[in-house]
Amino acid sequence: MILFFVGVLEMLIVACWTKVVSETQVLMSGAITVVNVFIWYFVLNQVLEDLNNFSIIIMYALGCAVGTMIATYLFNIRDKKKVAKKARKSLEAQEALKI
Repeated sequence: MILFFVGVLEMLIVACWTKVVSETQVLMSGAITVVNVFIWYFVLNQVLEDLNNFSIIIMYALGCAVGTMIATYLFNIRDKKKVAKKARKSLEAQEALKI
């Protein structure tokens, strides 16, 4: 069950990594990569300890799927708020020019 939550956490971290890389935040992307490597080390260790237990792979995969969905949802909300804020500023600027 722990690998389910590790999968969720990892996908949230990967989503953050994608954002900082796309925004060219060099130091932050490096720091997040280090954390992600430690997570992968933990996952690999868990899988190798019980190589014949396919259910742990399923739990990890399901956790990754849930983490991806949560991250996508949260970033979508954040992006919509940014767009709305820019639209308000644009309208305020247009209103100021009319006066």
